[in-house]
Amino acid sequence: MLIKKITLKNFRNHTFLSFDFSRRLNILSGPNALGKTNVAEAIYYLSLGQSFRTDEDITLIQKNEDRAEIEAVITEGELVRKINVVITKLGRTIAVNGKNISKLSDLSKCVNVILFQPKDVSLFKGPPRDRRHFLDISISKKSAIYLDYLSRYNKILKQRNNLLKSDTVDETLLEVTTELMIKLAGSIISYRQLYVKDNNDILNKITRSLTGDKGTFELKYYPFVPYDANFNENAKNAFKKVEEGDLRRKQTSIGIHREDLSISHNGRDIASFGSQSENRIAALALKLSPYFLITDKDKKPIVVLDDVMSELDQRHQDSLIKFLRKFNQVFITGTKLDIPNCNHLLIKPKTKEVI
Repeated sequence: MLIKKITLKNFRNHTFLSFDFSRRLNILSGPNALGKTNVAEAIYYLSLGQSFRTDEDITLIQKNEDRAEIEAVITEGELVRKINVVITKLGRTIAVNGKNISKLSDLSKCVNVILFQPKDVSLFKGPPRDRRHFLDISISKKSAIYLDYLSRYNKILKQRNNLLKSDTVDETLLEVTTELMIKLAGSIISYRQLYVKDNNDILNKITRSLTGDKGTFELKYYPFVPYDANFNENAKNAFKKVEEGDLRRKQTSIGIHREDLSISHNGRDIASFGSQSENRIAALALKLSPYFLITDKDKKPIVVLDDVMSELDQRHQDSLIKFLRKFNQVFITGTKLDIPNCNHLLIKPKTKEVI
């Protein structure tokens, strides 16, 4: 999967920006505050129909303009897709080859982007929702049905919470809703367990390529109930134990929406005991791992690394670049990146255009 061309119109600070990309490494450089991360943001938007910096699409529209556009040409083997995103103050439309799409899962099938940004260094020290978000996005890129399970679960969760907030709770309806949640939760947990297992099979290959360190990293997943032959019975018992508390607090206290991940280095949890460097390498390796979990060469994701080089010493920079040259297509942003044999794209202060 490759982005061949992208055009931005009134997107963030870019009135008009259009350029072609190459295979392998694309380096987007220039002084700060000229919009390098804005380009990375636009690429990411093509994958999920959302920004990694804001939940408000309206902020993507350039000041004093009424719309922003992202146009891109994506190839997947011999298949060519033209994607057009139009964002207005009233909403947005997304078209693939001239046909509007209504479900983001349809967009997700067309473009797969892996993103690493500076704040990901704190992935394991931050709130659990960030780790769940990473897990859900990664799995949904590999399996479209997972995204459907997740969407259905969230709807049932909302219904259950609304029931709990009722003045008089219909116990029969609460039981039916809980059973629906358990059924969906089982499917989601099975996907999460398998993903973590597959991830651990390749995680150390990545970290050793990046650092040369022979130490062992291990990703750990903590389901509210493990998925096995006794899952349904165990999940029902778990919900029954917390039902009184749920009724009192008027919210659902357990489920896949409250689960967590951690990662250890040589048996020690890096969030508690790891150095900044260990946290950075672990997060970077985890973000890159989905690339190797997708076996179809034409569907391999596009990799976007926003300002990843600034916190790495020269040795680790060299190791990372050597490793990234194996990927189909990579975008790296930075203020000044002197990397040979790459497609260098420079944003100039006066024109704000790439040459």
